[in-house]
Amino acid sequence: MKRKNNLKSKLKKIKMILLDVDGVLTDGKIILSSDGVEYKNFHAHDGYGILKAKRAGIIVGLVSGRTSEVVSKRADRLGLDLVYQGNEDKLSVFQEIKKKYNISEEETAFVGDDEFDIPLLKSVGFSAAPANAINTVKKVVDYVTKVEGGNGAAREVIDLILKAKKN
Repeated sequence: MKRKNNLKSKLKKIKMILLDVDGVLTDGKIILSSDGVEYKNFHAHDGYGILKAKRAGIIVGLVSGRTSEVVSKRADRLGLDLVYQGNEDKLSVFQEIKKKYNISEEETAFVGDDEFDIPLLKSVGFSAAPANAINTVKKVVDYVTKVEGGNGAAREVIDLILKAKKN
């Protein structure tokens, strides 16, 4: 019971949600056509969850180690507050974000799925991973989603946060 109360306490403090892209908002597969065009599948549930979080006054952003035009277009369509791409050192990116938005670690959530996400996952107030994240990531996070990345994992985390803030 104490762990559940501690989780709720962490969730209530969240003012910013940062999301990895490949493996969190997508299933992690990168599809390239023969002419070099990149394709990704995004789940509508995640998109709607992001919109719900933004309506609730939560800052939502992407922090991705890769750079992708497809990600930029998706972020633009969703009206995301911040998009950082092309830097696997997500902790240094987070230091910039904290200064820019005057936000603390405790007020930030991050959802990641792979090894280079671990330093940031360990630094935020609430950390989560999709069900199909690598095991070393699942061992360090506060919460593992019931669904896999690309299948509504971000939405599951957002709904948890929004529910905790209502109660």
